[in-house]
Amino acid sequence: MLETLTVADAVELAVVERSGFVESRHAGAAIVLSPEGDVVLRAGNTDALILPRSSLKPLQAVACITAGADLTGAELALATASHVGTERHADVVRDVLTAGGLTEDDLACPPAWPSDMASRDELVREHGEKARIRMNCSGKHAAMLRACVATGWPTEGYLDAAHPLQLHIREVVERLTGEKIAHTSIDGCGAPVHAMPLAGLARGIHRIGSASERSPFALHRVAGTLVRMVKENPWTIEGPGKPDTVAIETLDVFAKGGAEGIMVMVAPNGATVALKMLDGSARASTIVAATLLARVGALSEDDVNRLAAALPLSVLGGGEEVGTIRPGAGI
Repeated sequence: MLETLTVADAVELAVVERSGFVESRHAGAAIVLSPEGDVVLRAGNTDALILPRSSLKPLQAVACITAGADLTGAELALATASHVGTERHADVVRDVLTAGGLTEDDLACPPAWPSDMASRDELVREHGEKARIRMNCSGKHAAMLRACVATGWPTEGYLDAAHPLQLHIREVVERLTGEKIAHTSIDGCGAPVHAMPLAGLARGIHRIGSASERSPFALHRVAGTLVRMVKENPWTIEGPGKPDTVAIETLDVFAKGGAEGIMVMVAPNGATVALKMLDGSARASTIVAATLLARVGALSEDDVNRLAAALPLSVLGGGEEVGTIRPGAGI
């Protein structure tokens, strides 16, 4: 059976400190690439396989656009999002579907409640129900469906790994990461998610995050536009007060978290970090990613401090702050 890095492969990426006592440790692996794409920092085994989970979405979104999905602005940003299901998010996804002659019934992601509590409470008060459009991956699924409509591929079965769309996505992922897919699993939303080394994910995200809209290559132009749309619409990528949105708003980075402790971040100068928390926790991943970028000079210490102040990193005791979640000794 294939598997991710082991405990012996991991280093300490973060700790949880309570009243001067280190209560918990998060181990994992991380890699940082320079603006030119060279490896400048490794922590742990970055050649071990990982499932990128939602951090694969930027690559999937680029593939959908190159397959013909005609999306712009917030629609394009939602294609790479893990949104919290607010009405604003749902409205954009509805628009994407309607413009393609599609409806919410065409989505194959599972129905879900909004993870934004205010939106969920409002839906409950209105006697609403779980809906596919509220699922955090619905923007990605809408983009996949629009690609099928544009190309003439069947929308039925669009999540099947053998569907023409998924074969195209796989090809684009391999091209951007420089890695042959080692294994394909099923993500939480039902879409294929491809195993690859953490270093390969970093390469793919670096190529997207540093791409120019003026490139002679269409793939790079699409990637450059995608990053710009996310930065211009940071609310789309996750939601108000959520780590990805906060990081983009605070530091002008491109940030995309994934389930099970995956995180990718691209600094304004193109330096890129990818990391995996071995225990699957995401609570420290954003601040660790920014700290690693600061280690190589892509962000400043003040940048990291501003981000830390905006993230939910406080450890509480009796309703008061008694500690913090902070980067660990391994970085």
